[in-house]
Amino acid sequence: MSITIQPLDVNQRRSCPENFAFGTTFSDHMFTQEYDQTSGWNNALISPYHSLSLDPSAAVFHYSQEIFEGLKAYRSPTGVINLFRPEENIKRFNRSANRMVMPQVDEALHLDAIKSLIALDHQWVPSQNGSSLYIRPTMIATSPKLGLGASSNYQHFIICGPAGAYFKGGLEPIAVHVADKYRRAVVGGVGEAKTGGNYAASLYASEDVVKKGYSQVLWLDAVEGRYVEEVGAMNICFVYEGKRIVTPSLSGSILPGVTRDSLLKLAPTLGYEVAEERLDIELILADIASGKITEVFGCGTAAVISPVGVLCFKDKDYVVNNQKTGAVSKHLYDVLTGIQYGTHEDTFNWIQPVEI
Repeated sequence: MSITIQPLDVNQRRSCPENFAFGTTFSDHMFTQEYDQTSGWNNALISPYHSLSLDPSAAVFHYSQEIFEGLKAYRSPTGVINLFRPEENIKRFNRSANRMVMPQVDEALHLDAIKSLIALDHQWVPSQNGSSLYIRPTMIATSPKLGLGASSNYQHFIICGPAGAYFKGGLEPIAVHVADKYRRAVVGGVGEAKTGGNYAASLYASEDVVKKGYSQVLWLDAVEGRYVEEVGAMNICFVYEGKRIVTPSLSGSILPGVTRDSLLKLAPTLGYEVAEERLDIELILADIASGKITEVFGCGTAAVISPVGVLCFKDKDYVVNNQKTGAVSKHLYDVLTGIQYGTHEDTFNWIQPVEI
């Protein structure tokens, strides 16, 4: 199936504004395609950004059958636009679709849609330091029916928008509150899928900790409330004595982050040891208090790396590295973003340039 492109006239196109906020400003065009059980995927189209028209009984509204992804395009100093490991996001999109009983998309067409959309809206890829174009592929269930069961119809769309630093403070340590009451996901559930329900489940606790002065929630396992899982918007890593990086093992309730996987592959080439382990929160806090853990940081597409300066558990704050950005976090951030922006050698072949 080929993609039909219906662009705006040149004089109707807008320029990327100088001031923009993550997730609130969107480019001129979007990609859409539709699915029904008779025809499969059809009507692949890039057209001007527009509202969607859905029946009030559409399954997505009532049974949360929905998935999404998040990846970025980066403008290098020479003007080349780079995609970072887009094939990994596409594979995860299809794994999420499978878990949510939704049709998988053709991976080659999905990638072509992303590249074609960026090529058309290339002027929306910002050039400011640390900025990028955020790309949001989504699939929703659209069958107009009330009744629990998988939908027969779906819409797959991709939108883009300029993004600066995810956290306003940039690469500055944030304060994280460990959830000691609420739980996000359970093994055997949908925690490893990138579906909206996981994030809806985190909203109450997330809003509550913000009122207390914390930026994010660190979730524990839902069975014992003992083992570290992930932060609301990213995976979590702990640095021991500036040498060893440990992150929770993928349990089935933790999202397998692309940035997480990239760091696990990159860090050993920079001289660090890495490990995936089941991490007891009490031992983690004891190791912070004793100084064995010298840094803590979150990692994800939106934030890339976000140092953690404080972990709060049961109303007690545990300060990490005097609330300063650590050398390991900074080193990993510099090299990973250097690969993404094309200023550091890409020995992993992670970058895919977009032809304009």
